[in-house]
Amino acid sequence: MREITVYTHQRPAETRQTLELLAERAELADYRLRLSREESEKHDLPAGPHVERDALFKRDVALCVVLGGDGTILRALQEYASTGVPVFAINFGEIGFLASVERSETRAGIDRALRGDFELLRLPGIVVELDGERRTAINDVAVHRKVGERVAELAYSLDGEEAGSVRCDGLVVATPAGSTGYNLANGGPVMAWGVEGFVVSFIAPHSMSARALVVAPDDRLSVHNNSREPLDVAIDGRPVGEIPAGEAIAASFLSECATLAQLPGTSFYRRLRDKFGRLAS
Repeated sequence: MREITVYTHQRPAETRQTLELLAERAELADYRLRLSREESEKHDLPAGPHVERDALFKRDVALCVVLGGDGTILRALQEYASTGVPVFAINFGEIGFLASVERSETRAGIDRALRGDFELLRLPGIVVELDGERRTAINDVAVHRKVGERVAELAYSLDGEEAGSVRCDGLVVATPAGSTGYNLANGGPVMAWGVEGFVVSFIAPHSMSARALVVAPDDRLSVHNNSREPLDVAIDGRPVGEIPAGEAIAASFLSECATLAQLPGTSFYRRLRDKFGRLAS
């Protein structure tokens, strides 16, 4: 029996009916839904031949279905990075830039997901070396000063060549998929999906000359903390560690990291217009 991992956001009442519909349609299509302990505690979906509760994480499932917004979608993409498992998302968030379908298209979207009627978009990532570990971001890596501390002093270099030094609140290293998030709020450029490379932008720079920089995919970025205090590091919005004063981290581009399911004929530019046009309305 083919299996589907399910992730939902933190408001189970909003997704209950859709989860029940997914379970019903999955049974007809001979799929088994897998709910982790966390998901099982959120939902009272009964266990059975087509629903496994308290399921352990499994890498070789047929599909991952997300009922949530971009944060939940990113979590699923992180979990299934480098596995080839497609993540099909129904938007239950505010923007849902990474969603495969909108909430209004739930029934048709579920049926298309179960039929495999979607295209695969291979999303790149950013690999960061931090505390001796390699971590991967799907959207972005943010380096920022701690609350209440002095302005950060950052120097950054590319392939060993110093590119600049900036006093700022921090910087963001974003993939094309993540360029519409924190990077965009910093005034950085939007990178169309399919573009190779990543963008570096600054958070509240104390300089008129600090400009966002699009980096070639083969270039290795180093970020040096020249501040007196350690700086916080977050990956895809989640805190993961610090850069001690006088230390540095390195980041590099990973061409294929996660697999996002999208409907055939989906246009990045239409998605950009529709999602951000919604905020202006």
